[in-house]
Amino acid sequence: MNQKLTLLNDPIYGFIHINAPIIFKLLEHKFFQRLRRITQMGLSSLVYPGARHSRFEHALGCVHLMQKTISILRAKGVQISEKEGIGMQIAILLHDIGHGPFSHAMENSIVVGVHHESLSLEFMSTLNKEFEGELTLAISIFKNEYSQKFMHQLVSGQIDLDRMDYLKRDSFYTAATEGNINSERIITMFNVIDDQLVIEEKGMHSVEKFLIARRLMYWQVYLHKTSLVAELLLERILLHARKLFKEGVELKISDSLAYFLNHDIKAINTLDLLNRFALLDDYDIFAALKEWQHHSDFVLSDLSSRILNRNLLKIRIQNTPFDLEQIEEKKSLLAPWKLSNEQLDNYVFTGGISNQAYVPDTKTIKILTKSGEVSSLQEHSELFVGNSFSNVESKFYLCFAKPSF
Repeated sequence: MNQKLTLLNDPIYGFIHINAPIIFKLLEHKFFQRLRRITQMGLSSLVYPGARHSRFEHALGCVHLMQKTISILRAKGVQISEKEGIGMQIAILLHDIGHGPFSHAMENSIVVGVHHESLSLEFMSTLNKEFEGELTLAISIFKNEYSQKFMHQLVSGQIDLDRMDYLKRDSFYTAATEGNINSERIITMFNVIDDQLVIEEKGMHSVEKFLIARRLMYWQVYLHKTSLVAELLLERILLHARKLFKEGVELKISDSLAYFLNHDIKAINTLDLLNRFALLDDYDIFAALKEWQHHSDFVLSDLSSRILNRNLLKIRIQNTPFDLEQIEEKKSLLAPWKLSNEQLDNYVFTGGISNQAYVPDTKTIKILTKSGEVSSLQEHSELFVGNSFSNVESKFYLCFAKPSF
């Protein structure tokens, strides 16, 4: 029986081949199609206008990288059955399916404590029932319960295919060339020893570049101060909207968003809740912001219009926490606005951000030396001299409104 081959043209890799019927069915499913309506980089397009690509594209790119990895490993004698290969592709295809619109803002406002990783697993479990167990192996790989541990390491690790695609893709769409890694070179250097993923020694410098690229992309792109303040504003808008909604204030919003504003959701573990969550996408949020910019509530209307019109709060970032005196000074400048203390907290606030380029004690990257020995990357790379590269880098921000008088 001839198997249908689907070709998808990707701006990063060219043609992506989909030739497993179950993967095509998953691509066509409403849960996955929803990812077309969720941007990969949230509000980063306020800084990088080209950064409007979706999580749908990212997931497809990950499948392509997995296909190449499977071919390379098989050529090196690693035993991967047809069933396992499909399971690996499904696991990486669905690894981000649990993301909601502007995930980090939502996880801190209207679905507090519900993380996208656990939601991805809920979606996969639901799809597994619908497709009569065809995702069982993929779920086992995703949960790191399958005996071949390297399969999970390709989905979730310190040099996984998820990171490879988003660095390369985000670099392309933002034009931030620092993230343009050589994914093909790294994949070609993959091997498996004792069921563990390793990098052949001659690929070590490509791995070093990958880690440096990720570090630079976090501080230059993902944690860019304008993107950061926009996301923090959205978080406060959603929290304020929830407060108003529960007080009985009329808000023009979609039914799906209204449900999550009106209920304190601590877990999404029923089919009804999952279906409701699956209706949420970027359009719900932007439609709400467009309505709220005309609302009678000053904070809701003002903050909504600030995001829509890119008239954001000012932000300062430094290496040490801001002291109370600095915060109170910024608040005092807004005295003519006659805001309550609760309202004022939406216009002057502080917090911290951090990033760790490499975690030496978790899912360590392994190097296969020319002599056949396996050891950790930090034993070979000069990046880790003095442990500076593996340290947690922390910075602190102060967001504040500029007086309009």
